[in-house]
Amino acid sequence: MMSKSKNIDITHNRSWTAEQPFQELPTLPPEFDLETKSILKKCISARAALAELKQAAELIPNQSMLIGILPKLEARASSEIENIVTTTDKLFEFEHREEQADPTTKETLRYSRALLKGFMELKDHPLNTRTIEEVCSVIKGVEMKVRKVPGTQLKNSKTEKVIYTPPSGEKLLRDLLENWEKFLHNKTGIDPLIRMAVCHYQFEAIHPFTDGNGRTGRIVNNLFLVQENLLSLPILYLSRYLIQEKESYYQLLLGVTKDNNWENWIIFILSAVEDTSYWTRNKIEAIRKLMDHTKEYIKSTKARKFYSYELLSLIFELPYCRIQDLREKKIAKRQAASKYLKELTQIGVLKELTVGREKLFLHPKLVELLKDETNHFTLYSETYPKNLSELAGLPKSSNRKNVKK
Repeated sequence: MMSKSKNIDITHNRSWTAEQPFQELPTLPPEFDLETKSILKKCISARAALAELKQAAELIPNQSMLIGILPKLEARASSEIENIVTTTDKLFEFEHREEQADPTTKETLRYSRALLKGFMELKDHPLNTRTIEEVCSVIKGVEMKVRKVPGTQLKNSKTEKVIYTPPSGEKLLRDLLENWEKFLHNKTGIDPLIRMAVCHYQFEAIHPFTDGNGRTGRIVNNLFLVQENLLSLPILYLSRYLIQEKESYYQLLLGVTKDNNWENWIIFILSAVEDTSYWTRNKIEAIRKLMDHTKEYIKSTKARKFYSYELLSLIFELPYCRIQDLREKKIAKRQAASKYLKELTQIGVLKELTVGREKLFLHPKLVELLKDETNHFTLYSETYPKNLSELAGLPKSSNRKNVKK
């Protein structure tokens, strides 16, 4: 939602007034050329970046590893936009102990589950109002329906000045959402990325729920890319870009409402897709290289006698794993599972932690890699063959010309 924006100079234009419900919110499609030269040029480069991300993700044999890791990064960043702040470490540490987590970590973990819930729903039906109600319900931990109560206003977080009042009335909101759905699915002559940008604004302007609108809208972006087969998994870490450009994000949202400034908004979202696609692709490549390095290192140690691809995949899928996880994956029974994890600890791959009565086995290099912007990691051993030192990282920049091989 837009209440987290910086100070914005509101100039009344068109039929909209900040303090009054925007009952005349225009339906889609907008009265604006959605295919200007500038938009189409940016759309081409964003599509190319997204295609490279999709290809990189599909080359990873264990798809559950990506779906277990990357949505949590998106969850942390998207929640932070709403000032719900936790850490990457906590999300992985409390994944199986959510009841023991602090409130912000719990809410962020729910976001991650909501993203996966929406992803599974796509197998049964396309994105619709039912999807967003289910997604928002998981995020908030209570049943969320299209709001019936009036009085919702979005305010500047510092000055408390009202900057936008969304439409009110359940029938009007559901009519606007029906129009939103039709544009999302039926306007196939418009590039999907342009439709996504338009519908993201419209969803935020409708503001159908009493809370959770911003996070739900950002989940919808990822789900729509999957629905349109631009991605196989909902792994685009788009909220990273939106945090970096938070002020612009909210100003441009309001710019569409105030001044019908669709072009700048659409180009902003396309730029976010392009930048984030390369960043996410580089992160996947770095994880793959760390995985290859870890495999070769384990095979060079005493732990080679119990090495298996399934075990390797597990410690990358669950950066904080438990003996029970090995049992559930049928990798080993309890005694053997304990031995495997302890030997991986002895050779420096894992680190054993005692949390209450439970033993957790942290994968430090993976967790640090997930947090590191440069995608760099150190090798396990100084004596490791020097010709494999190139496995230690990728170029620091996510700029396309610096990362192409």
